[in-house]
Amino acid sequence: MKRINYIFNKIYRMIIGEFQWAKKNGLIAGEGCIIPNSTSFGSEPYLIKLGKRVRCSFEVVFLTHDGGTWAFRRSPEYSNIVKYDIVTVDDDTFIGARAIIMPGVHIGKNCVIGTGSVVTKDVPDGTVVAGNPARVICTTKEYAEKSKNNMMSNFNFGEYNADKQAYLTKVFHDKF
Repeated sequence: MKRINYIFNKIYRMIIGEFQWAKKNGLIAGEGCIIPNSTSFGSEPYLIKLGKRVRCSFEVVFLTHDGGTWAFRRSPEYSNIVKYDIVTVDDDTFIGARAIIMPGVHIGKNCVIGTGSVVTKDVPDGTVVAGNPARVICTTKEYAEKSKNNMMSNFNFGEYNADKQAYLTKVFHDKF
């Protein structure tokens, strides 16, 4: 019966989408969050809180428990050891593709989490982190300035929004 429930739950999550499933199961998400269905909220979405306008790229993983304790729980002195903790992400934060956010992590406001990062420690407001384990790269303000200096000249959001593929192909045609 347990296996049937597991399979049913997986199918249900696929039908309604992971983000909607997580919200129905206790995930707290502020307004304006953009979360793709490939994001994983694990088995305890009720231990995760996302602020306003949090955006995740694809295949981000939020972990709220450490399954590694299973390896030593058969020993009597460790039989009651489990590790669960909350994950909090504050407003206006971007989390890059395939990042993993570990239990107990608090990510501040206006942060950028780099692609493929494993975030094991709290991230202060206005910080860019990347790597495995994630480490501070620069402030969000410094990242914004670097981006401004490297931006595409004369970017046209009207053309981009009308036909992204046609616009980007035109802009980058000389690089192919």
